[in-house]
Amino acid sequence: MASKLFSNSGSLVIPAGVGQKLHPRALWTTLTAARWLWLPLVVFSVTRLGIMLIAYLGMILLPNSVEPPVYHLRPPDNLVVDALTSRWDTGFYVSIVEEGYINEGVPLPSVAFFPLLPLAMTAARPLVGGDAVYAGLLVANLALLLATILFYRLVAEEWGAPVADRAVWYLLIFPAAFFGSAIYSESLFLLCAIGALYFARRGRWGIVALLAVAATLSRLVGIIVLPMLLLEWAQQRHVRQGTARPGYRALLAPLLAPLGTLGYMAYLGRTFGDPLAFAHASAAWGRVPQSPAGTIAQLLERPAGGWLAALSAGQLHVNDWFDLLMVIFFLVMGFVLLYQHRWSEGIFVWSGVMLAFSSGLLMSQRRYVWVLFPVFILLARWGDRLWVDRLVTTLSLMGLALFTALFANGYWVG
Repeated sequence: MASKLFSNSGSLVIPAGVGQKLHPRALWTTLTAARWLWLPLVVFSVTRLGIMLIAYLGMILLPNSVEPPVYHLRPPDNLVVDALTSRWDTGFYVSIVEEGYINEGVPLPSVAFFPLLPLAMTAARPLVGGDAVYAGLLVANLALLLATILFYRLVAEEWGAPVADRAVWYLLIFPAAFFGSAIYSESLFLLCAIGALYFARRGRWGIVALLAVAATLSRLVGIIVLPMLLLEWAQQRHVRQGTARPGYRALLAPLLAPLGTLGYMAYLGRTFGDPLAFAHASAAWGRVPQSPAGTIAQLLERPAGGWLAALSAGQLHVNDWFDLLMVIFFLVMGFVLLYQHRWSEGIFVWSGVMLAFSSGLLMSQRRYVWVLFPVFILLARWGDRLWVDRLVTTLSLMGLALFTALFANGYWVG
């Protein structure tokens, strides 16, 4: 059961006497006693410190034979900061903040990256002395922490504290969870998507509308909040009785979601004369619409010397196989949610997997599926069995440590 510090509408409720005396120690004691606050904070802190330690040790102890990508922006003066802010896509977000969008004259146009994260980084720059790198770290980690707190409340209010404890733990130790602390858009999208479902279940559809628009402003696949919120509205109309049932005006919240993407398209059309510049730019990475069957068929093409020879020689594309495993696992979990009549959660997972998997590439799928948070709720429900909890924890921590160390050393892992 969630703490009584929040009303049904989501607003903070100060216990009697605290507001009258305004005693800081009493207020602090009341707040820290709330499990929904301190447990996400502790798990967030422990996992982020672990990720920073692994990144630091990985860069010192592991031999690094990988040349930095062409968009590695600055020489490292702090190994941990460098690992989280000067690898792969992080450089694009920093360059957008410092130099603006670029669409022509470069091999990899930055217009492929949606603007919510750069806008948030720009707003945060005055807080960190104008440094875009530290602004990105602040935005990503603050968004992840807030998303984790909302996630805990979302789960605890329906399934109880033990399930919420495990759900937060599984979310933050997933093998791709280190992306949540790097300058990537995953944290902001998680905050928007979790927040949208959280406030929808409290009837705060005005807030839902803002978060839905922000979700589609954060990344192309943000549009998956639309079917999730439509089904959530329909289920509430069917189940709820009396005044608690959402009205037809609430339908505006999910229907307004595409405004984020449409707004970015309007900007691209006005600035570069091409409203679909983000899609055209994505082709530079080889991302073009393609049937998932075609993507799988390419991976299953028999190596020249046979599968056993390629396996023993280490010539299989292990990254792609791992990404395919993640796609299959999350698809199965999505169908389980649908089978359990968890319609809004199931369609969010299923559409999130299929939309990303239809981009023609397997790479990065482990990062894309990480934001499909209902899967971690389902795992947490099953995690009351000790062997399930230990299996999820062991595999997740092993993957998180491995991929964090590789990412810190400049290897592509998502």
